[in-house]
Parts: sequence; structure tokens; C-alpha cells
Amino acid sequence: MSGLTALEVKNAKPGRHADGHGLYLLVRPSGSRSWVLRTQVDGRRQDLGLGPVSQLSLAQARAKASELRNKVKAGENVRAKEEPSSARVPTFERAARDCHAAIKGGWANKRHSDSWLSSLENHIFPAFGKRPVDQVTSVMVRDALSPIWLSIPETARRILQRIGTVLDYSHIEGWCPHEAALRSVTKGLPRQPTEEGHFAAMPYAEVPALVRCLNDLPETAGRDALLFTLFNAVRSGETRLAVWPEFDLTARIWSIPAARMKMKKPHVVPLSSAALAILERRWRIRTDDEGLVFSTDGKRPLSDMTMTKVLRDLRHAKVTVHGFRSSFTDWAAEKTRTPKEIVDKALAHKVVDRVEAAYRRTDFLERRRRLMVAWSKFLAEI
Repeated sequence: MSGLTALEVKNAKPGRHADGHGLYLLVRPSGSRSWVLRTQVDGRRQDLGLGPVSQLSLAQARAKASELRNKVKAGENVRAKEEPSSARVPTFERAARDCHAAIKGGWANKRHSDSWLSSLENHIFPAFGKRPVDQVTSVMVRDALSPIWLSIPETARRILQRIGTVLDYSHIEGWCPHEAALRSVTKGLPRQPTEEGHFAAMPYAEVPALVRCLNDLPETAGRDALLFTLFNAVRSGETRLAVWPEFDLTARIWSIPAARMKMKKPHVVPLSSAALAILERRWRIRTDDEGLVFSTDGKRPLSDMTMTKVLRDLRHAKVTVHGFRSSFTDWAAEKTRTPKEIVDKALAHKVVDRVEAAYRRTDFLERRRRLMVAWSKFLAEI
């Protein structure tokens, strides 16, 4: 039988190691080792804990996994029978502390490391820290955040993100059968007030009307740049400094080099038909095949205020160009089922920690392409 060997079980590094037929060896950062069987129960994926390696040898784990698979096929409720004990699944507090220990090594700022855990200690552990982590629900999270959601809104948002990280970590560890689903939490909380210093954003429902107004304006470099920025949900500087060699109109992609990105990592943008139409129009009036796309002479970039002036001329005195990225984010959250990691990738956001980064080893290009096509159709009201 192919699969793990006894030596590999003994020396395996932290992570999840497949033996075959749904059986996995789970090695935690602490060095503890346990067996997990991944199977389907009532049409849903479930991770069933079999026990620690200290109590189950490789052969015994295989035998127990085979027994459980047969029970699942027979329709028995194996979770209720095989996992009655809460000893295998830690409390949320224990999971959070283990998660913190696993990821804090990647933070250079000790103050951030300390605040990450203390925010949970102060606001979350008293609420449901003693509950098994696989029993934490979005309702519990909402109720715990409710007292601070308006009084300390930025901290509350960070705590929500940290809870999601703990639950994602718990899923990787095999303690939670499903990935975290906390998107609905904010639906049960009041809208937070706009804070000073944040980029003012137009509500996403109003953006299509703005696009109609922009399409009625003369085809200037500033207007085209604003439309292009809207359709791609990019930063204004990424548009203003775009040059023709970055674009492959046949493949419908825009490759922005790392030097021009905020996070100093290259970023590929899938182009919708609406974005391509703007580029094709700019190509016909170009002055230089290698020059700037949104420029009057191909050499001098638009100023940072050029697109803002277009908005001001349309009597949008408080809206910022950067704020349309927030409009896009809100639209994606409320009008699509696109996972957060894909939306973040479309926005070229920085991955916050190593646990989350484990889910983002692809650029999701084709899924982002479908997202941007849907966004452009929404803007064009198709």
C-alpha cells in the first residue's frame, strides 16, 4: 500500500501529510501529531479526528480510518460517535494563543504582536473564549463585537479580521471542519461612521450613474484615466504612470511591474471589454508606442489632481478617486459570492499574515477576470 512510512510519520514537519484514501497526519507547530480522516458526511466535507500518533500507530490509524469510511457509507453518524470528547478540539482561547504563537515570528513589530493577542483577551475571550473553537458561530462574533463596533470601530474591524485568522488556522489544524465564514457578521451590526483620514468613497449603487456622466464628457486623457481606474479598481498612480509595453491587448492583461506597485510586488490585471475599449481608443491617438497611455504627449504623466478635477467638475466635491476601490469592495461583498481572498488579490492588497498567505499561492487570474467582467457590466448597467 502506498502512502506514508513509519519513519515519515516520525520525522514529518508541521503541516498536513496525506497517507491516502482521506487519511492525513496532522503535525502542529508545537510538534504534536495526530490522525485526521477527511470524508463526506451528508454531502459536506468533514475532518474526523482519529487520535494522537502516540496512541495510534500508522497501521492502527489506517484500520480505524477504514472502519469509519465504512460507517459513513452505511449512513451512521460517525461524528457523534467518534468525536464526543471536547479534548481533541481546543477552546477558542487556546486556538487563538496557538495561532498567535505560530504567526508572530513573521512580525517585526513586537507592539503589533502584543496588541493582536491583547485585543482578543480584552474583548473576545470573556464572550466565547471557553467555547470549543469548532462551535464558534457568526452570531457569537456579532454579539461580542456589538458593544465596541461604534465606540472603537477601527479596533473592532481588526478584531473581526483576527477572529477570522484564528478560525482559518483552526481549519488548517483540523479542529474546524469548514473554513471561516464571517462575511455575514457586519450585516447584523450598524454601519460604522466614516472616519477622518479615510478615503471618501461613493456608494457602489451610485457609481453606474457616474459612469454614464463620464461617458457623456469629451474624450480627454483625464476622463479616460478616471474611467480606466474605475473599471479596474486600481490606484490612481497605477493608471497615471501606465505605459504601452505593460499591456497585452490580445491576452487582455495588464502587467504592472513591482517597482510601480505599493507592495513592491508585480501585479497582473485582467482587462474587461470596457477597459480594452478605452485602451484601443487611446492607442489610436498615441504619440509614442513606448510612452504613457494617459498623457497628452506620451511623456508627461497626468497630475494627481487631474482625475479629481473631473469629479469636482461633476459636483462630487467629497468623493476621492482612491475611494472607488472601497466602492468595488462593497459591491463584491454585497452583490457577489466572490471569496474575500480573490477580491483582495484583485486590489493587490497585502496578505496580513502567514496563515492567510497559505491560501494565496495563486493569483486567481481567471476568477478575477470573471469578477472584473461582472464589475464592468454593473458599471455599464448591462
